[in-house]
Amino acid sequence: MKKIKYFFEFLVISSLFIIYKFLGLKISSHISGKLFEMFGPIFRSKNLIKTNIQRAVPKINTSKIKIITKSMWNNYGRTLSEYMFLKGFRNDQFRSNINITGKEILHKIKSEKTPVIFVSGHFSNFELMAMEIEKSGVNLSAIYRPLNNIFLNILMERIRKKYICKKQIKKGTGGVRELLRLYKKGYSIALMIDQRVSQGIKSKFFNEEAFTTTIPAQFIKKFNCKVVPISIERHNGVNFNIKVEKPIEFSKNSSTEKITRELNIWLEKIILKNPGEWIWSHDRWK
Repeated sequence: MKKIKYFFEFLVISSLFIIYKFLGLKISSHISGKLFEMFGPIFRSKNLIKTNIQRAVPKINTSKIKIITKSMWNNYGRTLSEYMFLKGFRNDQFRSNINITGKEILHKIKSEKTPVIFVSGHFSNFELMAMEIEKSGVNLSAIYRPLNNIFLNILMERIRKKYICKKQIKKGTGGVRELLRLYKKGYSIALMIDQRVSQGIKSKFFNEEAFTTTIPAQFIKKFNCKVVPISIERHNGVNFNIKVEKPIEFSKNSSTEKITRELNIWLEKIILKNPGEWIWSHDRWK
């Protein structure tokens, strides 16, 4: 039954992709955002989203929760449609749609040829961050979680490898070994630290314990590498501001727990700055 469901989802998404390609970036993003505002709540628990938001902002009122939820679904839909235009972003067709703060940091990482760990979360159209890092000339490997839908995953893996980052590494024990191999060859790592993981540790995230990746801490303690936070915001529909922050240098003697918690604190700050562009629909604290 699951395969039938996944295949049906694949047909729906593929059909939408064809329509989006025909309509163009701006119209597709707008329409897809509105579609997800309407239909997204049917497929995800409203109570889970509400509970997650209240974890982050305990005293938030109902009207603000509704605004954040609506914005989240809109961003979901826009991001989906924009997969059809990643080629244009990659080839600079939409160069004017992206503004990058901190280009000099990327240039320095490239020139020094010393790999770093880029950390971020699922903000706005998160795929554009790894794309811009690789376009800057930094050798990059990006770790990702395969989609549950096996049919869609084949399509998305192809898009990611072709237009976002060529070195796509599946998360898991084998993925960490591959990251290690590539790191030793001079490849920096792009990592989303907001996903729930099974191999991590419990670390406070908005004042509640949540399983969190320890990959940054492992590499810091082993190689004394720098961590470079990067974030992205959407504005005026299909325009984006990417911010590359100054590298954070942790001591090799810092504990895994301390490093992981400090990165979660950074993540919290970015989420609260623009809560409507983060994914609240996942059971992050499960």
